[in-house]
Amino acid sequence: MDHGGHGMNMDLPPFTLGRGLEFSADPFFLAGCVAALVLYGYGVVRLRVRGDAWPVNRIVFFVIGVLSIALVMCTALNDYGMVMFSVHMVQHMVISMVSPILLLLGAPVTLTLRALPVAGRGRTGPRELLLKLLHSRYMKIITHPVFTIPLFIASLYGLYFTPLFDFLMGSRTGHIAMMVHFLAVGLVFFWPIMGIDPGPHRPGYVMRMLELFAGMPFHAFFGIALMMASQPMVKAYENPPASLGIDALGDQSAAGGIAWAFSEIPSVLVLIALVFQWYRSEQRTAKRTDRAADRDGDQELKAYNAYLASLQARGQ
Repeated sequence: MDHGGHGMNMDLPPFTLGRGLEFSADPFFLAGCVAALVLYGYGVVRLRVRGDAWPVNRIVFFVIGVLSIALVMCTALNDYGMVMFSVHMVQHMVISMVSPILLLLGAPVTLTLRALPVAGRGRTGPRELLLKLLHSRYMKIITHPVFTIPLFIASLYGLYFTPLFDFLMGSRTGHIAMMVHFLAVGLVFFWPIMGIDPGPHRPGYVMRMLELFAGMPFHAFFGIALMMASQPMVKAYENPPASLGIDALGDQSAAGGIAWAFSEIPSVLVLIALVFQWYRSEQRTAKRTDRAADRDGDQELKAYNAYLASLQARGQ
């Protein structure tokens, strides 16, 4: 028996981690993951050949980010996710809240800008088009918290608690589109908060933390709503195959627990990244100040001392 037009046998054996991690690739995501790794590797090689360095930690973050997508989309987790709400929720949380953070820490846009050649005078090449896009009004809108936070919230409540989810689960194309949407929403939400790449909206570090915590509670509320429901809330999962040996309501409760737990894990990861970036930023500012003081004989400090002396003289 096929499920939702995927051509996949619904009669899967009871879920175990070993069965879930068996190779079962979605062609679209497999091609996308391979292409991402090849293009990123090509960019790093171009820089190295030119004599420019590229941080190893960024390579590691990006590779793990791509592999995290492959983990949930190119294994049997993707098959079980079609018939088990809890496994689907693992896919959703990883691809929208873990993979984007890792990919952004890999700074793929910065790598692309450094690897692409500069077009000749009066000409527009790929690098110039990318820069134009980064500074466009469109990018300013989709990276602003007024847009990103409601989008982040709507991707939960507007999808799972409406018929849209069942419609998308009805075809392979719809399922792929939904997963691509989850990844895109995660990238757009986390990019202004902790991304290394340049972007049109980049507030101060305190504001970034506020943006992060503005969205996370809604994930927790969503998870709690699923856990406390007295009946299945998503039609696609209300009649799981008998071969799985699971109860729809129990599986939904597990899905809610996963959504609730994932509202905490990425928050901690992003907070650590933000604090580290803030520390590095302060270190760079201090070094620039020290170099400027060495060049001008610390004129800024002398002017400040003179200002204090003038205040003291006026007070007398």
